[in-house]
Amino acid sequence: MDVPALRRRLLAWYGRHRRALPWRGTRDPYRIWVSEVMLQQTQVAAVTPYYRAFLARFPTLASLARARAADVLAAWAGLGYYRRARHLHAAARLVVREHGGRVPDRPETFGRLPGVGHYTAGAVLSIAFDHPLPALDGNVARVLARLEALPVTLRDPRGARALQTLAQALVPTRRPGDWNQALMELGATVCVPRAPRCPECPVRRWCRASALGRPEAFPPATARRAPVRVRRAVALIERRGRLLVVRREGPLLAGLWEPPGVELGDGAPAGAALRAALADLGVRATLAPTGESVRHAITHRRIEAEVWRAADATVPRSARLRWVDPARPGVALTALAKKVARLGATVRR
Repeated sequence: MDVPALRRRLLAWYGRHRRALPWRGTRDPYRIWVSEVMLQQTQVAAVTPYYRAFLARFPTLASLARARAADVLAAWAGLGYYRRARHLHAAARLVVREHGGRVPDRPETFGRLPGVGHYTAGAVLSIAFDHPLPALDGNVARVLARLEALPVTLRDPRGARALQTLAQALVPTRRPGDWNQALMELGATVCVPRAPRCPECPVRRWCRASALGRPEAFPPATARRAPVRVRRAVALIERRGRLLVVRREGPLLAGLWEPPGVELGDGAPAGAALRAALADLGVRATLAPTGESVRHAITHRRIEAEVWRAADATVPRSARLRWVDPARPGVALTALAKKVARLGATVRR
């Protein structure tokens, strides 16, 4: 492989064809960092409005560090994978406390911050500080696997090491940030998982998978985790246009808010289980089924929640409970909560 020629061709293509995205054209490490965290496991189209709104609310790393965790989660609400927001917030506080508010430009220091892995460190430090570090995400891994016809994936530790070694060998000392973004752009727009547009590829002449006539064979497909079906029951408790929500606890979606509910075992009677869950919160109410349910997916969990309407509810004062206007909740609602609120509005009509 003629690496210098490949670099020149890909960088020239990137200069002509890169998308105009709001996080491009800046060297501010904080803004680049926010974009890279948001883009993990989330499509560009979904991230763009959140990125603009998040930076309007927290325009600097210092403003993010000063914010309450609840406000950060509220700004992130709807984007999913909330651990990313918690890590970013914790890292911002650590940078202010231990690094004078300046994003560390040393890989070993930046890499120790909460939520910062090899990919995030490579992307941020190459784009913001010109460090010749690779940024190996799914798009880049696919491009590299096809270039060398490597039957490996990022999910396999040995495959990940092989791809990381190749990525490090290819990253240039000049314009490493543009190089990493060019690889990402190629994987996102041309070297796509299915039906790659090989005739449009600027580096096709060096691609072994294309030469073999089997670009879709690389990287090899990996088995998806089987979905888990989950039954829930949730209580729709309203008062003067406001909805009762409870702050979630535990490992999944902790700190977010949704109507009180309960997970149901196979064949478990929903009404009795929901009454017991409300009693644990100190809530008493008369429950009646609406006959409606909402469906929602979180990673591999496929949730179907029966919606019960509550009447004559007695609700105690509690830090875990809150009445919110669904249109302007002021807290981070789960996607399930928003669906239940919309259903409640429909049922009332």
